[in-house]
Amino acid sequence: MSNEIRAELICKSSIGKDLTLGEGRILGAVMGVKHLKSGEMLSKEGEASSTLYILVEGRLNLFGDKEGKGEVRYTMNKGECAGTRAFIDRTTRKATLVANGDATVYTLEPDAFETLIDSNPRIIYKVMRELFRNTHTNLIRMNREAEQLSNYINKSQGRY
Repeated sequence: MSNEIRAELICKSSIGKDLTLGEGRILGAVMGVKHLKSGEMLSKEGEASSTLYILVEGRLNLFGDKEGKGEVRYTMNKGECAGTRAFIDRTTRKATLVANGDATVYTLEPDAFETLIDSNPRIIYKVMRELFRNTHTNLIRMNREAEQLSNYINKSQGRY
């Protein structure tokens, strides 16, 4: 298990799609690495942590309870990120993340990210744009699911 940050993995992630390899290296210089064993908890609901996580190896299960033992709400795959709301708002965690098999995540702290504002504002812009896109995509999906649920409850626009 290496603690080396690989720029190509950052550039393949959901927040690094627009970064060049050189920009990925610069961003990687302010990131950390965390290796998880299967079943190990990465973050806990209600925890006061604003770290952004990028999954680079393995899978993570997202739970809606503090123990990480309830129903899996979502399983993250390589390249996805978690903790965007806490990263931007610096508020407590809304979900628990647990490794589904061995996993490796890159970590990014808001203060470390902000050190790039003066020297590399384009990197800040590109990452923030991708964070917005990810959030917007999730919002569209949630709205669509809410509409489908409403149609089901009201028995409209489909066969129910």
